[in-house]
Amino acid sequence: MDDFDNHVRRTRALILVAIGLVLLLFVQRPSHAERLKDLATIAGVRSNQLIGYGLVVGLDGTGDQTTQTPFTVQSIINMLGNMGTQLPPGTNLQLKNVAAVMVTTDLPAFARVGQPLDITVSSMGNAKSLRGGTLVMTPLKGADGQVYAIAQGNVVVGGAGASAGGSKVMVNHLSVGRISGGATVERQVATTVGNGETFLLELRQTDFGTAQRVVEAINNSTAPGTAYAMDARQIVVRAPVDADRRVAFVGLVENLDVTPVQQPAKVIVNSRTGSVVLNRAVKLESCAVAHGNLSVTVSSEPVVSQPNPLSGGQTVVTEKNQIDVRQEAGALMNVKAGVNLVDVVKALNALGANPMDLISILQAMKAAGALRAEIEII
Repeated sequence: MDDFDNHVRRTRALILVAIGLVLLLFVQRPSHAERLKDLATIAGVRSNQLIGYGLVVGLDGTGDQTTQTPFTVQSIINMLGNMGTQLPPGTNLQLKNVAAVMVTTDLPAFARVGQPLDITVSSMGNAKSLRGGTLVMTPLKGADGQVYAIAQGNVVVGGAGASAGGSKVMVNHLSVGRISGGATVERQVATTVGNGETFLLELRQTDFGTAQRVVEAINNSTAPGTAYAMDARQIVVRAPVDADRRVAFVGLVENLDVTPVQQPAKVIVNSRTGSVVLNRAVKLESCAVAHGNLSVTVSSEPVVSQPNPLSGGQTVVTEKNQIDVRQEAGALMNVKAGVNLVDVVKALNALGANPMDLISILQAMKAAGALRAEIEII
């Protein structure tokens, strides 16, 4: 009798577990939480672009053609003059191992003097390749004209190329290279995290709901009244004045988990490439779509009229043109309502349209009120 009772209890327990698993399948999963540092940035903490003009030397005959890039020759003359070497007037330099380049990089926030930076070196002239070249000392300036870093080093190009007898083979891009740690910071930019007792958080995507959730997450993890929203983008956060405690507090706030509000339904259309991207909030109402392609073909064929021998006539060449207009049948397709992105994609694929046709169909659906989304053309 005891064995029978134990068996009944185990059976009931298994049934309850099965019911629980079935219920979990029907419970909607909550949206994925993200770290606050992925949703917002701290006002004032930003990078600054730097740019410089320099020369890459030591190329194996793949540099600028000096007859077509006079600025390269002028730069070489100026560099030699600064080093104490004066060339005679009218000197005609024919160099193939030098290339004029632009050097770019980003000066990160809180960068200090002596910190190395990765730089990108891009050819300005008609150099065939920067492979194996060396960038000579190049000052990098900011938007204010001040020098913030100095760049120099061996250029690394991730590619290869060869040419012979009019044929040319190239793998990847040879006129742009990188130098890891090729620049050194010489001037730092003062960066302060807020003023006084507060600092600002700026959401990457403007949204009132997400701003409210960020405020609630900060206040729940610290103290009530620590944060409040100014608008749908900026959030004011009270922080300790002491530098050490302030850094620790900001690190705590940045790693809080916040579930952002679902973005509005949007369809992004690239009119140049025909790309169509839909986010998961896009929905379709039931509708019927008929779409037929219209093609126009124009063909031209030369016709030669040859006169009979000894007739004294002349050979005449005329054109025979033919224009063919053809329209494919556009069957009426019933598109069912879609409640999620998978259903929407299946419904659109059922139309059998190419991306360019799909753009016209989506616009027509939007005009008819069947597409619950905003169409943005870029």
